[in-house]
Amino acid sequence: MSSGSSSSRILRRRFLAGGAALTAVVALSACGAKTDAAGTSSDKAAKIDVSGDTVKVGLLNSLSGTMAISEVTVRDSLKLAIDEINASGGVLGKQIKPISEDGASDWPTFAEKAQKLIREDGVAATFGCWTSASRKAVKPVFEKNKSLLFYPVQYEGLEESPYIFYTGATTNQQIVPGLDYLKSKGLKKIYLVGSDYVFPRTANKEIKAYAKANGMTIAGEDYAPLGSTEFSTIANKVKASKADAVFNTLNGDSNVAFFKEYKSAGLTSKTMPVVSVSIAEEEVKSIGTQYLAGQLTAWNYYQTTPGAANAKFVKAYKAKYGQDKPTSDPMEAAYTSVYLWKAMVEKAKSFDPEKVKAASDGITFDAPEGKVTVDGASQHVYKTARIGEIGTDGQIKEVWNSGKPIKPDPFLKGYSWASGLS
Repeated sequence: MSSGSSSSRILRRRFLAGGAALTAVVALSACGAKTDAAGTSSDKAAKIDVSGDTVKVGLLNSLSGTMAISEVTVRDSLKLAIDEINASGGVLGKQIKPISEDGASDWPTFAEKAQKLIREDGVAATFGCWTSASRKAVKPVFEKNKSLLFYPVQYEGLEESPYIFYTGATTNQQIVPGLDYLKSKGLKKIYLVGSDYVFPRTANKEIKAYAKANGMTIAGEDYAPLGSTEFSTIANKVKASKADAVFNTLNGDSNVAFFKEYKSAGLTSKTMPVVSVSIAEEEVKSIGTQYLAGQLTAWNYYQTTPGAANAKFVKAYKAKYGQDKPTSDPMEAAYTSVYLWKAMVEKAKSFDPEKVKAASDGITFDAPEGKVTVDGASQHVYKTARIGEIGTDGQIKEVWNSGKPIKPDPFLKGYSWASGLS
């Protein structure tokens, strides 16, 4: 992982510097575009390949680099859903053919691969991305080509796109419930630790606005490059702050180094609990329960979530990939996204993205996390919020839930303290 992490950090800095690389990413949406009859470049929707008895979909995940610790299993859960759907007859009489591409934990690569899937492979939809930086990189590509992306990971909100369906949590379905939980426990002095890119910085801007309106204080705020393994200084600063709790927005394998340094600094879940929003069962396994037992997470799904749909999902995943392989929230949201797309396509009776979007509102699915419903206006999903505690067995046990699915509010319009954030 170390060499992949180093290259990822270098490329990420190049991507962020001056916005130049983002401009290049946007340009990718036109590069290689098919030409019309007059021989000029066309910005029309890319042609979907539905020839024969198959329909192609793209799987776009980091299979290498610092984010592979999280994204490989998301790719696996997408394949599980596709296999199940194919076994039951496919979609509109066609078998789904997945085309998998490696974003390599590098945002320009994500954009290049998205372009390839849409223009060269003719996919009907693409499922993937994890970090908000990767999503921001591919967003103009999908919009320019009028092609659909199903994004399965919780994120910072403050975004909508006509060609993205967000099946992970938005801010009011994860971060706000996590803060509400800390407040309910009397933990009001919070230290913020995150990776240095879009999601953590935007999330922390929202957290600071929440804190100001809810009688909480921010004891400190630190960021580390994505893929960083040096956290001794940050851990010591956190300890010196005498905060009540830490809100952790680190992503990828940086969490391994952070929690090891956290323990080395003498900090524990009893002395200063950490609420993490990007550590699920797969990351727990990689980091080690000796560093995480008793710590908190905010998600919408755990492997331990009760219900027949989840029991079926867990059994099927383990049967396909190994009994020692855990399931997690992003994996479940990815798995669910394929079924939601199938339902939209069947309601629309078409693979055409415009018709699929028009059919999306009110689509429901009895998912492993519980019933989810698509909000067609925002293209987000109603989701139940859950706070969990990491056990010594590596499983996360729910200690609180919202009682019912929460309507997505990506721009936090329902919260007076959030005015001006977007």
